[in-house]
Amino acid sequence: MLQENKRPGPEPFGSILGYAPGGVPSYSSDYDSANEQEFTDRHSYRSFVDGIYMGMKWQCVEFARRWLYANLGWVFDDVAMAYDIFRLQSGLVISDGSRLPLHSFRNGSRRRPEPGAMLIWNEGGHFTTTGHVAIITDVGDGSVRIAEQNFEHRKWQDDRRWSRELAMTVSESGEIHIDGGGDNAEILGWVIQTTDDSHAERFAPADPTLMNLELREIAAEVKKSDTWLDPARAEDAAYIAAEGHALATDATDLRKYLRISESALAELKRATTELHALFLVATEHVLRNDALLEKFNLPKALWPRIRESWNRRRSELISGRFDFALSEKGLKVYEYNCDSCGCHMEAGRLQGLWADRYDCTDGYDAGRLLAERLTQAWRKADVDGVIHIMHDRDSEETYHALYMKRIIEAAGLQAVVLRGLKGLDWGADGAVVDPDGQPIRWVWKTWAWETALDQIRGECEDDDEALREGRPPAAGDHAPRLVDVLLRKSVMVYEPLWTLVPSNKAILPVLWRLCPNHPWLLRSAFELRSELEETGYAVKPIVGRGGANISLVNRRHDLVEETAGKFEDRDQVYQELWRLPNIDGLNVQVCTFSAGGAYAGSCVRVDRSLVINMDSDCLPLRVVPDSRMAGK
Repeated sequence: MLQENKRPGPEPFGSILGYAPGGVPSYSSDYDSANEQEFTDRHSYRSFVDGIYMGMKWQCVEFARRWLYANLGWVFDDVAMAYDIFRLQSGLVISDGSRLPLHSFRNGSRRRPEPGAMLIWNEGGHFTTTGHVAIITDVGDGSVRIAEQNFEHRKWQDDRRWSRELAMTVSESGEIHIDGGGDNAEILGWVIQTTDDSHAERFAPADPTLMNLELREIAAEVKKSDTWLDPARAEDAAYIAAEGHALATDATDLRKYLRISESALAELKRATTELHALFLVATEHVLRNDALLEKFNLPKALWPRIRESWNRRRSELISGRFDFALSEKGLKVYEYNCDSCGCHMEAGRLQGLWADRYDCTDGYDAGRLLAERLTQAWRKADVDGVIHIMHDRDSEETYHALYMKRIIEAAGLQAVVLRGLKGLDWGADGAVVDPDGQPIRWVWKTWAWETALDQIRGECEDDDEALREGRPPAAGDHAPRLVDVLLRKSVMVYEPLWTLVPSNKAILPVLWRLCPNHPWLLRSAFELRSELEETGYAVKPIVGRGGANISLVNRRHDLVEETAGKFEDRDQVYQELWRLPNIDGLNVQVCTFSAGGAYAGSCVRVDRSLVINMDSDCLPLRVVPDSRMAGK
């Protein structure tokens, strides 16, 4: 019989909630109550037992791994999200390094769960992007009991050895279903360490051809004179002024869209979330190593500010964009644009509207969740004032800024758009104020941090004190500059200052050293090496935007492509040459967005040039079942 779970409010971070079988404690992960003096940086949140990494304190994955180690002596491999545990096929015995078989049983399987098995939730509902894992402690006729962390942060009742009890039903044909526990939480299944694979889920290797994109055309006639955007919406009006009612600039591409399989999308989702975590690991590694940080060509006077930003705001990233090459050859990431990135509106609004206007019902829109996920990220941002959206006078930045304004307002926050710096002034207390006299305290920017650094290098690099303290200049010295806003300590900027590190291409050789031969990474180095000459290589400035100043050299040492730009004086890195797939004359790059560190949506950019640049088009991207891809 199920017991009621009426409990008091959340316990402070790190409080013991109860003890699971084997005496393993479960801790509160109420992060809002964490002691900032005790938990000063990301490293302090890492949990180790006997020198073995268990996970981040006190998340569900950490508890499951710690319970298995304490009771059974083995752990499962690290995962980006809890739901990824369902696809693991083995666990590691700590004492001798051997592997134990793991088998997964989907909810509805005929294989009965058992104590010590891991219960896995899919993403969604209460576990919006991560999924969840718990340890099954007891299995009854009509319920299972579980022990877990990172659910409600409340003490377990009556000194019991379990946190919750979930209803379990068995159909006449023997299919077992476990209820997810409300709030649209959905059980994916359970994972058992066993050699018996009866009724287990089969994870056959994906057909490599499912990773290929397909270019299609709609039947409807499409003209540049067509109208399908709403000029009454500020962001649409700005887009119309810049691009008209079209995604493609070439008239021959107006009817075209691309298809991607559900298997390929699943791979992109896993890669986005896991690579976000890897880039953050590499960021921490760099910030702990002065010799590495030197290679990023950041003003030394800013190093303490960057480290402080990382320690205090490491989880406050709103959004970033990964750029990928995807084909049957594999999935490879070029870079992570998490300082400032574009294409949010194209992915989150325009490609869906295009499909609606021209009755494209092939699959579904790959960016359909982006606006919702961005809104969720802003709701979690803990902003308590007006957000000033700062952008340049570039037409693309204008509609991008207005699109983000609508997202911010959907999150229940107030936003003001500032185009350029005209009208900014100094307030009586030394704060920068907008043209209406409103102090600027919270900023979301389309400018890259590197733009502010250029100003530093040109005007105030020698003024270490000004950079460290973000103090205002003498009264009447000059009107507020971009750097005066973004580096003021009283101003909270999105994306945070620490994103200077993972957005800098100097991070790519660091990642390769930390994770050599990782399947999603390309070989990268600070100097040209023989193994890069053998594969061909790309030469990239460590900072740059829109594909500027990139050279592509093939294995015969021929220069096959070179782009111009304003970053030719920057240090360079060398990255293995991995060409974009060419589909009917279009080179296609897949872009995925993170929101709050998790996958949020996808789009594609195309160009007849080998290098995607600021003028490359976004074509609609549709997700279709594997069975509907060519040849299936």
